[in-house]
Amino acid sequence: MSYTDRINPISSGITTYLDDLITKKYQIPTFQREVVWEKENVKKLWDSIYKFYPLGSILIWKTPLLLQNHREIGGHEISNGGPTPTEFQYILDGQQRTTSLLTSLYGGTIEGRDGFDPTIYLDLTIEFEDEVDDESYKKRFLFWDEIDDKDGSYRANIGTKKRFDDGLIFKLLDISKNFNSVEKRLVQNENEDYKDYDHPIRQQLRKIKEVLDNYRVSFIELKGIQVSEVCQIFERINQAGKPLNIFDIVVAKTYKPGTKKEGGFYLRDLIQDYRDSQKDVNHSKFLSIDDLDYLQILAVIINNNITDSGVNNITDRYLNNIKTEQILEVWEDAKNAISKTFAFFEQHLHLRVPNLIPFRYFYMTIANYFFKNESLNYEVLKRYFWFNSFHNEDLLANTTQMKKHISSLNDLEQNGDYKFEKFMIDKNNLRKSSYSSKGRLSRAILSLLANQEPKDWQYPDRNVHVDNIFFSTDKPNLHHVFPTNSEYILTNKHVNSIDSNSLMNIAYLTQLTNINISNKNPLRYLRDYDQQDFEKILEKQLMPPEILQWAREEKMPANALDVFVEKRIELFINALKEKLQLPEEKFETIDTK
Repeated sequence: MSYTDRINPISSGITTYLDDLITKKYQIPTFQREVVWEKENVKKLWDSIYKFYPLGSILIWKTPLLLQNHREIGGHEISNGGPTPTEFQYILDGQQRTTSLLTSLYGGTIEGRDGFDPTIYLDLTIEFEDEVDDESYKKRFLFWDEIDDKDGSYRANIGTKKRFDDGLIFKLLDISKNFNSVEKRLVQNENEDYKDYDHPIRQQLRKIKEVLDNYRVSFIELKGIQVSEVCQIFERINQAGKPLNIFDIVVAKTYKPGTKKEGGFYLRDLIQDYRDSQKDVNHSKFLSIDDLDYLQILAVIINNNITDSGVNNITDRYLNNIKTEQILEVWEDAKNAISKTFAFFEQHLHLRVPNLIPFRYFYMTIANYFFKNESLNYEVLKRYFWFNSFHNEDLLANTTQMKKHISSLNDLEQNGDYKFEKFMIDKNNLRKSSYSSKGRLSRAILSLLANQEPKDWQYPDRNVHVDNIFFSTDKPNLHHVFPTNSEYILTNKHVNSIDSNSLMNIAYLTQLTNINISNKNPLRYLRDYDQQDFEKILEKQLMPPEILQWAREEKMPANALDVFVEKRIELFINALKEKLQLPEEKFETIDTK
């Protein structure tokens, strides 16, 4: 297909388009955002048509893909269980306008407005004032609740109801479909005021008829467009709305309605049901990982456990190939693997929030390792996690690397063997790690601190639950050992070369203890907590003993921050050596400062 065939601009009459919609020529996929139906906006829409202003194009995606779609719009069924066509036409952009046009002409129901009639009427007596008239439409276009005087009891509508009874207010649809009857009723008005063909009211009626007959709705048809491109197009034309991603497409594509013989399939509900069922067992925050993460976990499991699945990667191109039966084939065991993955992070690594995971691809590699695996090696798996989290290179930053990880973990599962390559860590990267960064190394550092299961300084029998970390409003759970606004930092800022926002200057504390410390100098506040076993508490938090010694002696060097950070870097490296258990020649420390 040539590029000129991919985008095809066409147009159609308003009523022709709506008739095609009712006869099920077009579909609206379920990934479209919810319609916000407002009377004022519908009136403005018709005022634009009345003035022959452009409405903007409706974007149609023509594809052989069968997606889950809305069964009805405004109470009008637009999808049925008839023969499956060879090509579907999905409205990607224009649902709001389509719903407004359909319900205002053909009536229907509006969600949340029981008893409201969305049919729109036109008052022929409202004159068009001038080119900049932007108010008369409010009276020209009316809904029934603006006409009905409730048998004279609603005085505000009595005049409007009389004009309706006199044949001066009509449904727009009647003007379009039954013009002769509308005009006849006007001519046969008992006052015989409108027999003259050139009467302004009859001129107005003919103008409306001409508008309805000749106004063209613009369409842009997309054909031969891949799913990944559709996602990009949808996001770019809906910048104010929710971006479309491949998960929405797969949900719509794999959807199957239920029948009398068997239940239906809806991936979004499948994943949410898993989340809900697990909440009864635990309160894991990992359950809230993104829907796309769940989908990509399934893609990896399908690729590695179903022959010729066609799901060779987790990119949009291959996620589009996932089939309902493939998900169903792996789902029960996949749920177990996902639960074990979350438990591994929480129970073995003591990481309780997804924001601490350095690479999101860990979800895929580790879940695939747990899938139907009865011979688990948690010790190697922990080494695998720390090796890749802290290595000087980003070893799990793309899908090509992810495939290598999966292959290596498959060897561990099948042969009990996992080959660790040479590990390298740069002291300067630890030194420059940022308090405000959300990068891989920052997460790794905070993960290692959380893994130490830190104790609170004020109440040493309390664990610091690392549920709140360095994102948004959760900063109070992270404490600057040398507070950035302390007198010491401000006085010696030209003496220390290391930024006080380095994560090497961070410790986990409860929010209350952190607030109590505020901006105090560590020489002062550490003495307040120096009690039995305090040295061990600091040791668990990878804090060099020198800082407690300074506090006890009530003096420290002008470059204390630099000294503290350098010694703490050594403690981090020693902790990693202990966790990785690599031969000395396979653990290399460099310093690029």
